[in-house]
Amino acid sequence: MTDTRTYERAGTLRGIGAPGGELTTPQKLMIFVLSMSLFGLSNIILEIIPDVTLGPVDISVSYFVFVPLTMVALFSPFWAALGAPLGEIIFTDLLMGDFSGLAEVEGFIQMFLALYIAGTLIRDPRSRGQIWIGAIMIVVIDKVLSALVDLTKVWVGLEEAELVEGLPESILAIEGIGLGVDLLVSGILFGAIPAMWLIPALHGKIEPLLGIRPRVKGEPIPGAAPKAGWFVIAAILLSIASFFFAFLEAWDIAIGTVDTELRDQYGDGFLWVSVGTIVVLTTIAIALFAAHRRRTRP
Repeated sequence: MTDTRTYERAGTLRGIGAPGGELTTPQKLMIFVLSMSLFGLSNIILEIIPDVTLGPVDISVSYFVFVPLTMVALFSPFWAALGAPLGEIIFTDLLMGDFSGLAEVEGFIQMFLALYIAGTLIRDPRSRGQIWIGAIMIVVIDKVLSALVDLTKVWVGLEEAELVEGLPESILAIEGIGLGVDLLVSGILFGAIPAMWLIPALHGKIEPLLGIRPRVKGEPIPGAAPKAGWFVIAAILLSIASFFFAFLEAWDIAIGTVDTELRDQYGDGFLWVSVGTIVVLTTIAIALFAAHRRRTRP
């Protein structure tokens, strides 16, 4: 007697979101909250690391690139990229009483675009070459846009240039040196190097915890940037919009600003308020997500 039953690989279906590989709303929100919390926590750690200044150049860690890079490389680039810069704004700016209002939108747009594009470029999380490209792209996109904003402010007369005596075009030199330092420190030392080990190690292990199928080379990535002309146009328009929000601060237009400087009043110990907020928010999100999975489990 011939056995005519059809077998399917269990791994083909395990860990995907909704039918067709799309993520469910709870999964999107969980990725958003995790990205926001982890990047916010990493920026809190940076708050207690002193900066080093050599003349007009600051040598510092702008951000731990490997943290948001891991999120956009393993999960939906869109939702992870959307959550990360918001975490910095909420947990290290707003809660610390140093919030610039609408002017914060500049940094949000720039970091969102950088992470969104970098996450889309990493089609194989086990490829260290793609991870290096992603880490470098984050710093290049974010810092180049920021430098263009600074140069435009000087060009239109909103700010005075930081000139070095004897160097006629020092503002360009300063921006160039700053970009090089950020690429080395944030992009490589605290970006590509730790990420090239962390991302492959986590790939396939943490995604199923959220019911998400691990990213597979050659398959469509849920939440990736579309390969279309309209996206390029949208990215350019968003970049231009970030210039406008940056100019608000230069024009002394303060909308929604918070300037209580709570950290200056209470010291570094006040950073624990942000840490506690992150723990509470993440715990609530995990509990709600787990409850949803229990209700929908067949």
